[in-house]
Amino acid sequence: MDYQVNYISPELKLSCYTGKLFKTEAAFSDHLLVWLISGETKIIQADERFVFGAGSTFLIPRNQLATIINTKKDGLPHKAVAMHLSAKRLREFYHHQNAKTGTVVPSKIFSFHKHPLLESCLASLIPYFEIQDNFPENIASLKITEAISILSTIDPDIDSVLANFEDPGKIDLVAFMQKNFMFNMPLEKFGYLTGRSLTTFKRDFYKAFQTTPQRWLTLKRLESAHYQLSEKDKKPADIYYEIGFENLSHFSYAFKKQFGYPPTAVSK
Repeated sequence: MDYQVNYISPELKLSCYTGKLFKTEAAFSDHLLVWLISGETKIIQADERFVFGAGSTFLIPRNQLATIINTKKDGLPHKAVAMHLSAKRLREFYHHQNAKTGTVVPSKIFSFHKHPLLESCLASLIPYFEIQDNFPENIASLKITEAISILSTIDPDIDSVLANFEDPGKIDLVAFMQKNFMFNMPLEKFGYLTGRSLTTFKRDFYKAFQTTPQRWLTLKRLESAHYQLSEKDKKPADIYYEIGFENLSHFSYAFKKQFGYPPTAVSK
């Protein structure tokens, strides 16, 4: 198998991918702390991109729309330790710490490149993945608490993100969708992130765009693809996964159906 994942607890996992490319669309319910052992991870957001190499440690805050692309690098597979920081764990930590979180800062991808404290914390988990028996819950709890303590110590801004347990509030749907159309998320997730139920999201969407979300998203992605092919000298294989299509053949079919010619006729 190209992809293998080993959980020692629901919140701690070691993943290994040996294929050419593994892509996923993310808006995680938990904060995700990752230590990349080998390979490369590219994270594409609406207005920013990150590339992480071996030895990098980074945190993806919850509810952050992103395309995540994992690839092997330098002949080595993509291998990473990941820790889910759930609301339950974080509530327990900040309750006992009695921390003052101050002003909430905008969520972002936090990078801790080869930070020795975090790296040693996550590296210490690797031997546990060899254990065949059930991993003791008290040890898992200790390791997660250790990681949160380190994050809180090394970055003064992170408490305001980790200790914020509010659900997304109702926001401007048009501005949000215009910014995030390239993310291939279920409509329920788009609704949640804009502070709406699915029914309300569909109703407000139709009122704003006079069409269904599915039709609008497809057209918006194809228009973006056409612009990148014609004006940015991009190739079809370089953009389809970044604008919300799962494979090149589906993208090519949809593009030709919309414009009457294949994407290869546009790219220079």
